[in-house]
Amino acid sequence: MESIFFFVVAAVAVICSLLVITCKNPINSALSLVMTFFCLATFYVMLDAPFMAVTQVIVYAGAIMVLIIFVIMLLNVKAETVKPNTHAVLAGSAIGIFSMFLTVWFLLKGSLTGATGSMSPQSIAKTGHIEIIGKALFTDFLLPFEVTSILLLVAIIGAVILAKKRI
Repeated sequence: MESIFFFVVAAVAVICSLLVITCKNPINSALSLVMTFFCLATFYVMLDAPFMAVTQVIVYAGAIMVLIIFVIMLLNVKAETVKPNTHAVLAGSAIGIFSMFLTVWFLLKGSLTGATGSMSPQSIAKTGHIEIIGKALFTDFLLPFEVTSILLLVAIIGAVILAKKRI
């Protein structure tokens, strides 16, 4: 029963992610992205990671999508009417197919049985998901965390400068 549910959610996620890049109306594309985020949160719940699922819904499906829709409405972006470039579509499709085959090759080449990491399910249940994530984030991954925060700050400043009306 769980595998049927997984395949249904996976099919919805793939369809919605395809709608994100094929919809001509930016609002429809953003709503498809929200549905893709909810499918990803469902996958986190199925992997017994409820904190990540809630974070996915609150941060991405909530805050980020509100920001994206606000920018779409602020810039008054209309539906695209330009005919897509067929060369770009073919090149993108070729890169996507190559990436898919490369991913499958790496998965088949590696051992999937030993991919559990250093944490056992018993130690995770004893310690808790949030404490483990917090310790790893602020000890092992402190530099990438800080670099990401600086990158987001630069992106916000860039968006404000681009959106600023010229006098």
